[in-house]
Amino acid sequence: MVQGYKDIMQNCRDNATVLREGIQKMGCFEVVSKDSGVPLVAFSLRDSSRYTVFEVTESLRRFGWIVPAYTMPADAEHVAVMRVVIREDFSRSLSERLIADLSKVMADMDAHAAKKAEPAKKTVHQIEKEVTTYWRRLVDRKKGSLVC
Repeated sequence: MVQGYKDIMQNCRDNATVLREGIQKMGCFEVVSKDSGVPLVAFSLRDSSRYTVFEVTESLRRFGWIVPAYTMPADAEHVAVMRVVIREDFSRSLSERLIADLSKVMADMDAHAAKKAEPAKKTVHQIEKEVTTYWRRLVDRKKGSLVC
């Protein structure tokens, strides 16, 4: 039984490594998570002057991915990251598909950012506030529709 759990965790770590290496090869992200502990990959944009991690995660939704993005806690609020937790059902093929979809999103965002030169860009904090407001409204709406 213990060996089965070890095998599952090793598989999760292997899939996290595939994802981490694929993200690093793209060159536009910096992986900020460590290789030890919980199998997860947290990464940030190397250059967030043209778009933010919040915009990247929103674009990933069109491929069916829900990748959380958030700013770090006090004394590191200027750092915004995306995070993928590798669970037992997250396979190597899913890791490879996420890398491919992330590459497509980044190519689209680079092309779009090159075309538009907007004078006033939203800050990470403004986008975070908008996302928080949206989710609070969504949660409040769902709370009202619960049947007891």
